Parts: sequence; structure tokens; C-alpha cells
Amino acid sequence: MATTGARILLVDDEEAIQKLLKFPLEKEGYQVVQARDGQEALDAFERDEFDLVILDLMLPKVDGMEVCRRLRTASTVPIIMLTAKADEFDKVLGLELGADDYITKDRFSVREFRSRVRAQLRRAEMARQPGGGRHEVVRVDDLEVDIPKRVVTVRGDRVDLTYIEFELLRTLSAHPGRVYSRDMLLELIWGDSEYRDARTVDVHIRHLREKIESDPKSPEYIFTVRNVGYRFREL
Repeated sequence: MATTGARILLVDDEEAIQKLLKFPLEKEGYQVVQARDGQEALDAFERDEFDLVILDLMLPKVDGMEVCRRLRTASTVPIIMLTAKADEFDKVLGLELGADDYITKDRFSVREFRSRVRAQLRRAEMARQPGGGRHEVVRVDDLEVDIPKRVVTVRGDRVDLTYIEFELLRTLSAHPGRVYSRDMLLELIWGDSEYRDARTVDVHIRHLREKIESDPKSPEYIFTVRNVGYRFREL
């Protein structure tokens, strides 16, 4: 589905937030389906297909973290979490559960919100595009990354990565030994670094290591370059 006309599930129990966010989304040409509690969101997602979910952290019936966890076990749909709290723990936990991005309600602008929505939809659209017949596979010891098929195996077992995790691995492994700063990764994968905390990259890298490394604390593939960013092991 093209970005224009994309279907978005907007989940928030505050009427003011629903109105604030629905207007700019519909102005962009998106179809917005609203849900006001976690159970209503899960039911809507089961009935219909969506290109993006905007999900509040604090919800009645089923909280946002649990909704995020359930959606992620069944789908790779992009998820942007909304939180009223600036507390880092909430942001990190949301990312660990599979959210692709987060926005703190008391600090975001409508311009920032629209930018993040467009970036998530654009990346999801790119992920659906065929590989153009080019078969590119990265193999390093027990790790295999099939880029056109977006399949990763470790020691012969398939590993399920989120969209962001795969894009990080694809970007880093495409240039072994090259150092990528956090800002560079934010620009390449999230689309911009203007509104984003660089620690977002650290959270996703940690989660990625937990899935592909035998010992995440002593990585074999993705190395930290202190005070700069990350690099993939040289072949």
C-alpha cells in the first residue's frame, strides 16, 4: 500500500489527544481508525490491516506496553508509542518490546509528529519493495543475512528481527569495519536525527545483539566504538 492513503490505528484514551493527532493525519491523506483502550485496539487490529499504529502508553483495560507486545508477536507493523512521561525507563522499555519510535506528549510538535509518521510509513513501504532480482547475502561465520528476503539466520536457526533491527544489521554489515555514528544511523534508518535521542540507537543495538550474538556482552559481529557509535566486524 502506498504511503498516501495509508491506514493508521490511533490508540489513546484522551479525546483531546485524539482530536489533536487525527486532524494532521487526515490532512496528509491517511485513513485514521480510532481506539480508546487497549482491548479496542487489539480487536481493531485483528479485524483490519493497518500500515502504522500510534499507541499510547497508559491505556485502560490493556495497557500500551502489553498491546505493543501482542502486536509485535503477530506483526511487523511500525509502532510509534506515545507517552506522557519523559522518564527514560518508559521509552527504553517500549523500544525493547518492539516499538519502532516514541514521542513524549509534552515535548512534541505537530511538525515533528508528521515527520515521524512519514518516516515510519516510508520505511515500511521500502521494506515491501522487491529486491530487483539482485541476490545479496552477507555471511560471516555462523551469521547469514539475506538482504532481499530480509531473512537472518544464526547457527542455522532463523532469527526474527524487527524492521529497525534488520535495517541496523543491513546497514552495518554492508560496510564491514566502517564506523557509523549514532547520528548517522538515525539519519539513515529513522530518516532524521533532529528530534531523536541518540540513545534510541543504543537500545536497538542492544536488542539486536541479544538475538545474534552468542554473548551480547562480548560481541563477535557488532562492536561499539567508544564515544562515537558502532561498526560491523571486518571480514
